[in-house]
Amino acid sequence: MRTLYVLLFCVLMTACDNKKDGDKTTYLPASNGNLNSISVVVDSDLWEGTVGETIRSIFAAPLNGLPVDEPKFKLRQIPPQVFDGFATRSRVVLKIEKGNLEPTTKIATNAFAKPQTVAVVGGKTIKEIITQLEENKDKILAAFNKEEVTEKQRRINLSLLKDEQMENQLGFTVNIPSAYGFGKAEDDFYWLRKGLDQTKTIDIMFYEIPIDSISKGDSTIVDIMRLRNRVTKTKVPGEDDIYMVIEDAYAPAMFKTIIDNKPAYEVRGLWETVGFTQGGPFIMYAIEDQVNKRYLVADGYVYAPSLRKRDYVFELESIIKSIEIK
Repeated sequence: MRTLYVLLFCVLMTACDNKKDGDKTTYLPASNGNLNSISVVVDSDLWEGTVGETIRSIFAAPLNGLPVDEPKFKLRQIPPQVFDGFATRSRVVLKIEKGNLEPTTKIATNAFAKPQTVAVVGGKTIKEIITQLEENKDKILAAFNKEEVTEKQRRINLSLLKDEQMENQLGFTVNIPSAYGFGKAEDDFYWLRKGLDQTKTIDIMFYEIPIDSISKGDSTIVDIMRLRNRVTKTKVPGEDDIYMVIEDAYAPAMFKTIIDNKPAYEVRGLWETVGFTQGGPFIMYAIEDQVNKRYLVADGYVYAPSLRKRDYVFELESIIKSIEIK
């Protein structure tokens, strides 16, 4: 009987935890799904037509900075008639509604499960729906990416590397999986590696540069490319004068973003080696730290020939986006 009372007490406490004071909020089940996957709730006739084409062109477009085209998200279509029960628990949902309603785009969190991000796009006509998708694509993509980065960071936080020396030296905190190890640790430069097997690795570098090292304007990307090539040549050289450079044939893509409430440059591109046949994608962030008159640079790259690389680059992105500057 004592065991029964304990179980009943636990059930009641769980129910209370999932209700807010004074309302009737019901229990939300845990969300599920693979990372970077979207459940698209849309009628099959719309999915096979121009609405589906627009959705695929936005959400399954190739991700910048990969040697072989890989989609930003994997898409799974679900007809509205079967969007019920377990199907509603997907962590990221795009729901298309066509009917007697005004053109609208809404983004909600934890609508059917937790954690979850749901984007609802609607209109009376196909044209209105497509217009809503096109006009709000950046907002929806940002919300979906934020949800997936948060989930990846949650998984990373289950087992973290002890990196206090680096954090204290460079004045920041970052969450790195314990599967990584230090390949080089100097006062102003830290290089970490995660072996995928004996020949494949994911690497990430952290260092700082003076605030005036990167000019603002048309030459920003040139300064960043020059900076990266100098660092990889001098800090992580290989044997027999082999070193890494940004691949000339593929112009890196640069974006402005925010990390730890600070402006940052995000650069995605391809690297290659001088003196040897190697290459792969890299993702680099230069975070503007006005208080300390510097840029904190976090630069990750992947060497994994014959393997898909999107998920590895996404891991690096999630690690870097956990940075908080002291």
